[in-house]
Amino acid sequence: MEEQVNQITDLSAIAMEYVWEYGPKVVLAIITLIIGLWIISMLTRGFGRVMEKRNFDRSLTPFLKTLLSALLKVMLFISVIGMVGIEVTSFIAILGAAGLAVGLALQGTLQNFAGGVIILLLRPFKVGDVIDAKGYTGTVKEIHIFYTIINTFDKKVVYIPNGTLANSDMTNLSQEEDRRNEWKFGIAYGDDVDKAKTLLRKFIDADERILKEPEPFIAVHSLGDSSVNLVVRTWSKAGDLWPVYFDMNEKVYKEFAKEGLNIPFPQLDVHMHNQK
Repeated sequence: MEEQVNQITDLSAIAMEYVWEYGPKVVLAIITLIIGLWIISMLTRGFGRVMEKRNFDRSLTPFLKTLLSALLKVMLFISVIGMVGIEVTSFIAILGAAGLAVGLALQGTLQNFAGGVIILLLRPFKVGDVIDAKGYTGTVKEIHIFYTIINTFDKKVVYIPNGTLANSDMTNLSQEEDRRNEWKFGIAYGDDVDKAKTLLRKFIDADERILKEPEPFIAVHSLGDSSVNLVVRTWSKAGDLWPVYFDMNEKVYKEFAKEGLNIPFPQLDVHMHNQK
């Protein structure tokens, strides 16, 4: 019994020794961690405000803020570990080995990070551009380290991994200031082709949104099964593209009928033969 009491006393003494030796370090490390995280949060927000005031590229702001926060937190964590008394060099070596293992396990995530860097360096698009990618068309809202946020025209928020964006087809609909519209209108066989072309030219000249240069193009495109097909190509500012397109369709439908030009639709003639 006396031996057990002595063992308990020895363990208590060792525990108290560790508490006196490491207790203040642990408490100081915890306080440092809490204050450090608060300072990092303040620095990150301040960094974002400075970038906004200096009209820094909105595409880079979320990416750099996230990257700065991650780097500062890693440095803080290593400092806190050192304050507790753990050898920092040994810890960094262990962290490097663990990082390699995690990196192999998270290849997709690293690919997304690399994709984000490529997007920001090569600039295939920026915040505010309208892009068509992975079956979604919308406005780029933010570019983060691992993904890009797109707002579609029907108010959906889409998160697309940067690795996918950097390694697949993507169409930037905002990069060029001018865009081309194209229509194909059919008139019935026997209708006046020149009259149709004159009317189309009249519609084009009356619309101030359609640019004079490059020159609008009107021609007979093809001779279909039931119609003579005309092709019309015009240029306008990117923001006017769809309004011009829809207005032209409506004008053709209304005015062609008034001018005696018929827009045919597929018909099937069936001939019945009486055989005795």
